[in-house]
Amino acid sequence: MNELDAVLDSKKSLKNNVGMSLLELMVVVSIIGILVTIVFPSYQQHILTSRRADCAIQLLRMKMQQESFRLNDVSYATTSELSLPQNAYFDFSVVNVSATTYTLVAQAKGSQQEDSACQTLALDQSMNKTPLICW
Repeated sequence: MNELDAVLDSKKSLKNNVGMSLLELMVVVSIIGILVTIVFPSYQQHILTSRRADCAIQLLRMKMQQESFRLNDVSYATTSELSLPQNAYFDFSVVNVSATTYTLVAQAKGSQQEDSACQTLALDQSMNKTPLICW
């Protein structure tokens, strides 16, 4: 009978140790919450920076289009003459157009407006980029 009692006692103790207590679960949830509050802002900033890099690439492509247009014309293209990229986070335009100058502008829209230092990116015919910290 001693062996039978020992087996029954071990089964009872296994029943009590199966699963997690509410306290253990709360500790795990708290740790996950802390990690999310630390990591999420960094992730959002990375997303804004990558969208801005995509915008810079689009502006450089527009510059190539402008130079190509100028080879066949006496002045640079206006906004209506240039095929502007479609982008969910930036509106593109061409300003200050003449025979010798132009400025390509990208204005942030939607959730990209959270990138407060880089609301507007600009590139001119001489490759002057503004604001510099955004390039």
